[in-house]
Amino acid sequence: MFDDVAARYDVMNDVLSLGQTRRWRKIVVDAVGAKRGQRVLDLAAGTGTSSEPYADAGIGVVACDFSQGMLNVGKRRRPDIDFVAGDATNLPFADDSFDASTISYGLRNVSDPKRALAEMLRVTKPGGTLVIAEFSHPTFAPFRTVYTEYLMRALPPVAKKLSSNPTAYVYLAESIRAWPNQDGLAAWIEEAGWESCRYRNLSGGIVAVHRATKPLA
Repeated sequence: MFDDVAARYDVMNDVLSLGQTRRWRKIVVDAVGAKRGQRVLDLAAGTGTSSEPYADAGIGVVACDFSQGMLNVGKRRRPDIDFVAGDATNLPFADDSFDASTISYGLRNVSDPKRALAEMLRVTKPGGTLVIAEFSHPTFAPFRTVYTEYLMRALPPVAKKLSSNPTAYVYLAESIRAWPNQDGLAAWIEEAGWESCRYRNLSGGIVAVHRATKPLA
């Protein structure tokens, strides 16, 4: 499915988020807080758009995704970034390989999100950081109703005009509606072994950025 939408994936994200993805991406990078000399795992990186800020800052970043089509698009655009095909539930990296692990808008598409959280814990160094940006639940009830209607009614016709596979975006809308709320995801993160999980709501809770730390011992 994701191979089919790879070519126009970034354009679709900008349109459907009303241009908010770039602001959200900057907030994620700031939350990761990586420095030169450190190594970041950017999981479900797709075409590598989310990996570019790290590479541009001289930070070692591995863009990992299960979609070869997405990775191929990214490699053509940014050959300087290390693109690796991998399954989030069985990552092809050694224990304690990264100073930080991050995933943006991809955890809900993993077959076993809790297993993916455990895998990210495994490959992150003790004291390292987890940052997750994911679509969530608007905190204001009337707005939440409007937002849900937008997802299911407005998104498919827009996707039909702009995407080669509009069916994929119907699935994305349904997956957003079924995803746990902010506190629910925080509970999953801590159950996986991460500690001190906190989250920040963006755009009224359309997106939430969760941040946690791997225990030192």
